[in-house]
Amino acid sequence: MPVPIGVVDFKPFLDGSDKQGVGAAIVKSFKETGFVYLMNHGLAQEKIDEMFKWSKEFFAQPTEVKLLAPHPASGTHHRGYSAPGVEKVVHHIDDKDEIASIRAKAPDVKESFECGRADDPNMPNIWLPDGVLPGFNDACLDFYWACREIELTFFRALALGLNVPEDYFVQYHQVADNQLRLLRYPSVPAASLEKDEIIRIGAHSDFGTITLLLQDKVGGLEIEDPNQPGVFQFCSADFDAVVDTVPGTFSEKMPKKYEATSAMSYIMQRLASNY
Repeated sequence: MPVPIGVVDFKPFLDGSDKQGVGAAIVKSFKETGFVYLMNHGLAQEKIDEMFKWSKEFFAQPTEVKLLAPHPASGTHHRGYSAPGVEKVVHHIDDKDEIASIRAKAPDVKESFECGRADDPNMPNIWLPDGVLPGFNDACLDFYWACREIELTFFRALALGLNVPEDYFVQYHQVADNQLRLLRYPSVPAASLEKDEIIRIGAHSDFGTITLLLQDKVGGLEIEDPNQPGVFQFCSADFDAVVDTVPGTFSEKMPKKYEATSAMSYIMQRLASNY
């Protein structure tokens, strides 16, 4: 039987009544599935609904309008609008798996818009021109910073769950090197999906520290069950931070699986491969 995603009430962490228990529950779910369904996370539903409203208004614009904020050809500048079929998340798949290989070559039929903090020197934002969809830019930035607060609080809970100091992860996320990613999956023929002629977004892993995923009522996310591999299913560290194994999770008998690397070199490598 597939392992269900753990449902964790975040309120006891926020009010201080059971911070350690919440952290432990998050880690348990991460160990079992790599995901957690977080309730009472502190982000107001009204703010979420408002952002979805803006997202729908943006994607409802004619293509020629959306392309006034074009994503650069290089994936390392991950900002602006990408039309359906432009970004390809999955490239390298074991050729021995024929179906997976076909899906890896099929276009991703989705469209997206990405933005980040206004003062990011590495990836400046690419907005629609002034006067086009007034209020959209401010709404995106407001929501971006609201999610930033949830991110930092969540990292404190995760740290307690892993039995390291509460600020362990926060120290590596001093700069908000994150991205807000709006996604829309336009209607496509069911037959094309069944024949693997197109896909929505292929099976993949994100490459930030965590991803805060908010869905509308349509839903659609699938995850890979770690007990049944092959059943398919971004907040980033400071770019100058060294990403290494968390203390207490390795030993002489269970050594580190990966060498230390910088957050920037890893993220830039993953972004570049998508375009």
